Amino acid sequence: MPRYAQLVMGPAGSGKSTYCSTMVQHAESLNRSVQVVNLDPAAEYFNYPVMADIRELIQVDDVMEDDTLRFGPNGGLVFCMEYFANNFDWLEESLGHVEDDYILFDCPGQIELYTHLPVMRQLVEQLQQWEFRVCGVFLVDSQFMVESFKFISGVMAALSAMVTLEIPQVNIMTKMDLLGPKAKKEIEKYLDPDMYSMMEDNSESFRGKKFKKLNKAICGLIDDYSMVRFLPFDRTDEEGVNIVLQNIDFSIQYGEDLEVKEPKEVDEEQPNLNYDDIFQDKVSS
Repeated sequence: MPRYAQLVMGPAGSGKSTYCSTMVQHAESLNRSVQVVNLDPAAEYFNYPVMADIRELIQVDDVMEDDTLRFGPNGGLVFCMEYFANNFDWLEESLGHVEDDYILFDCPGQIELYTHLPVMRQLVEQLQQWEFRVCGVFLVDSQFMVESFKFISGVMAALSAMVTLEIPQVNIMTKMDLLGPKAKKEIEKYLDPDMYSMMEDNSESFRGKKFKKLNKAICGLIDDYSMVRFLPFDRTDEEGVNIVLQNIDFSIQYGEDLEVKEPKEVDEEQPNLNYDDIFQDKVSS
């Protein structure tokens, strides 16, 4: 049977660890087993158990303190991820060989990992060799997507990851529970956006003449081909969390390979009963 994986991606502070924690709790309520693997070598804290932690292999702090390397935070993280890509045997040993695994990979927030560096693509290919069906889950903070030009930036980041990894991808607006009623109503137009309408946005920074043709081309690409859509994620809404999980399960065909239980065959033929005789006996008695 295949195994299943979510690559939980998104900018720093977009709520990746909170998403993983919420999904683990929701899966427990459904009697499903979901495990988490931490792939952020700079992570400091998360409130859920992990089956594997990249910090056991390498940590950003150790790289930054190495006098021969002299990396800063970003360079140190990229070095850690490249080191990880050269040591996938560590991950294979940590994951084991259990069939029907469902694993969330909590990934780092550096955007360059999903644009021009090959590390995440190499990870996807390796997981597929291990018979994982992989779905990308790209998170964007809903509080960030309040203006059209910021929304376009988030869409392009999600699109970049989609094109680079070439796997099914579900895009999610997180932290919906932190928005007020007015903000929630305002952000609904960004969940399934009409990009051409956004060209009429009142924001001068979006309507600037210098980049008008570029903005129009980007909006046309997104709108004409329905490239990017977002699902809302409110961690306090069980039904909403379940809708997100169902969309992801559908993209990786989770559950389609479960064995169908056949009805039990009757080994012995039932004797032919004469119900008239039985009825007569009961009446006589």
